[in-house]
Amino acid sequence: MKAGENMTYRIALAGNPNTGKSTLFNALTGLRQHTGNWPGKTVTSAEGTFTHNGITYHIVDLPGTYSLFSNSADEEVARDFLLFGHPDATLVVADATALERNLNLVLQILEITPRVIVVVNLIDEARRQGIDIDAEALARQLGVPVVLTSARNGEGITELLDVLDKMVRGEIATAPIQIRYDADVEERIAALEPQVRQVLGDAFPSRWIALRLLDGDESLLTALKENLTAPQEEVRDFGPVRAG
Repeated sequence: MKAGENMTYRIALAGNPNTGKSTLFNALTGLRQHTGNWPGKTVTSAEGTFTHNGITYHIVDLPGTYSLFSNSADEEVARDFLLFGHPDATLVVADATALERNLNLVLQILEITPRVIVVVNLIDEARRQGIDIDAEALARQLGVPVVLTSARNGEGITELLDVLDKMVRGEIATAPIQIRYDADVEERIAALEPQVRQVLGDAFPSRWIALRLLDGDESLLTALKENLTAPQEEVRDFGPVRAG
């Protein structure tokens, strides 16, 4: 991706509930935002715009979720936007005072897209609790940029925007950590993933989709049929492999 004039980049904003995600959204967009509902859902949507260094961003505040396993309408909305909305970058907000718990969602999103910036928010509260977070070490472990912020007082926002600019300009190469599963699961992923890639192409995370189908995620199968141009029969063919 190369940033240029008159271009607007689509940004996804994801994270667990109560991480200060909405506060960050407001800090970035100010009054340049609007709310509504996701199509066909009762889930509230929030979108806004902001500019930095001459680049315009359209940011979509996804519902706060603990996972992308489609156990709720919120999780389905977040998952579908990350899959089919093709954001140019995804900001994943994590609570600095409960980082280990929040990393579950971070790792799931890294399986879907490599264009991720982890925003460790509430860093001021973490300091008050004596919690020290090494952003550089965490970035090395995750393979993506990590920025420490306190959205409510503006700390780290400029650094975050600078990192975002570099990402959309193609100046940051990420190498997300890849989760490895039991040998049996990896063998089944290896069998199904080429079929997923053949039907869906390289624009989608074939490994993650194969994993979710193997886990029996019928909601994802339905979403694939609704959102893709691939023939229904080809998508349906994933089912027997999953069950095998």
